[in-house]
Amino acid sequence: MKQILLNLLLCLIAITSVAQKTQEVPETVIKSTRIDLPFSQNSHTISIINAEEIKNSTAQNVADLLQQIPGIDVRRRGTDGMQSDLYIRGGNFNQTLLLIDGIKADDAQTGHHTMNMIIPFENIARIEVIKGPAARIYGQNAFGGAINIVTKSNLENQMSLQLGAGSYGRFNGEIGGALNIKNTTHQFQYARNSSKGYRFNTDYNNDNFFLKSTFNTKKAAINLIGIFNQRKFGANGFYASPAFVDQYEETQTSLIGVSSEHKIKKLTIKPRIYWRRNQDNYFFLRQNPSFFENFHISNKIGAEINANYRSKLGISGFGLELAQTYLSSNNLGKRQRTAVNLFVEHRMTFFKDKLDITPGVAVNYITDFKFHAFPGIDLGYKINKNFKLYGNLGYTYRIPTYTELYYASPTTLGNKNLKPERAFAQELGANFKNKFVYVNLVGFHREAFDLIDYTKAVETDIFTANNIRKVNTLGLESNVNFGFKFLKQQQNFNLGYTFMKDIIKGLDVPFSRYALNSTKHQFTANFDFALIKGVRTNVAYRFIERADGTTYNVWDAKMMFQIKSFEISAIMNNIYDIQYTETNLVPMPGRNIMLNLKYTLK
Repeated sequence: MKQILLNLLLCLIAITSVAQKTQEVPETVIKSTRIDLPFSQNSHTISIINAEEIKNSTAQNVADLLQQIPGIDVRRRGTDGMQSDLYIRGGNFNQTLLLIDGIKADDAQTGHHTMNMIIPFENIARIEVIKGPAARIYGQNAFGGAINIVTKSNLENQMSLQLGAGSYGRFNGEIGGALNIKNTTHQFQYARNSSKGYRFNTDYNNDNFFLKSTFNTKKAAINLIGIFNQRKFGANGFYASPAFVDQYEETQTSLIGVSSEHKIKKLTIKPRIYWRRNQDNYFFLRQNPSFFENFHISNKIGAEINANYRSKLGISGFGLELAQTYLSSNNLGKRQRTAVNLFVEHRMTFFKDKLDITPGVAVNYITDFKFHAFPGIDLGYKINKNFKLYGNLGYTYRIPTYTELYYASPTTLGNKNLKPERAFAQELGANFKNKFVYVNLVGFHREAFDLIDYTKAVETDIFTANNIRKVNTLGLESNVNFGFKFLKQQQNFNLGYTFMKDIIKGLDVPFSRYALNSTKHQFTANFDFALIKGVRTNVAYRFIERADGTTYNVWDAKMMFQIKSFEISAIMNNIYDIQYTETNLVPMPGRNIMLNLKYTLK
């Protein structure tokens, strides 16, 4: 019945959209850090979530928001994205790269820390999601894809205060603003999130600080960004067996980056330096920390220069990055590595810009894994101004994390002899866009080698990390976005569907910790509508069927009122109180409500 209602609603919207005129908006320029192109000129599978869509969504953090993107599987443990892992097109949490304003936020200890630095919505201009082999532009670890969070810039002078309260003793508070002084602009934000927990030992306290300043705004601007996130949370069954309910964790993650952009005729140069630090303190028994403790501090210091040159032959993009990583750990020891990444690509167009061809190659040198090169090529052909075909193929790889190499516990053992994971991926897609609708359809295939898994031959043995699996992943992904005017109000409707099938080879051991359990079927729907000015409603739905046959479907809703400088919203997640898990048999929260009040002074 629910599927029938959704189909009827889709038909109604399609009919309405033909009769109404949608609102034209400026086209987004995708910031690939080397060759920046308008969205319509890219020959990649890219999803964009802009600030308005973020504001109107039923999500309350980035982890929740990404659940609505086809091909992305966010496996959460609890509310507010407390501990979340990112999977793209079947790749695991170690194989997805997160960037903030183009700065790589990966962690050498483990991919579990990728989402530690969740930025409040108030600071996000848009989120760019690039999937498939085209993600090679970001270098190693973008195995299945990459997500770039682009923060806001050049805001008007303003102050804002937001308070929220809801189920499970949840409290959210934010204060921030923007200030323009002569030739500089400044943004600042502080956010506090806390909860008593939706079940035993799932309480948390989070603090997030955000600062962004731009100097010399009238010439070659210099951008400074600083982020600090501190989280303290009960981790009931988050990592070990669900039977272990007394786990506890504290993390501190910070990022400082300085960047600039210089244009010299046809040459654009973008230098950047950054420092990312992560501190993780994990206790197996919250009330008895001395029983078993892991304490890790990782630091990554990097410098990079990206550039592009425009000529009659096309656009050449090139980049060079030097990064030094340090780890200090009571379990993993003291480690360090140096990484040098070089990337070159060239975009050519033919037949009056109908055909575009972009070959490229990335070469990496990493001290403990030596040289690796992964070439690729992107192709695009415009049938007409609305319809485009595109294809990508390329190689990528991922070096093992320090946890996979050196971790030791009573149940798990790393392997210092691990090799990098490798893959050869291809995709073929088509998209159609006019004033009312955007449609994207893509088929993809990835052949992955030397995948890392924790395995054992006898039940009484401990799990040991090994390069043991070869996996072929086949998939189909589609996305449909409608936008139209009705009763003089903007209405938006999005549909997404992903099908994936994993063919596993080489896993002939009886016990595997990370046996694949990708999404086989993923369906998402989102209707953001308004019938009167100042009142918006958003209804979101997602259905998941995993490879093991597990299924669940979840409905969320949000109603938002705008009254002059005040914004009042009510969000209900998991409306039908569905019982389900996303990872590690950790039950997700049932029906829960959040009320928010925001005041903005300009």
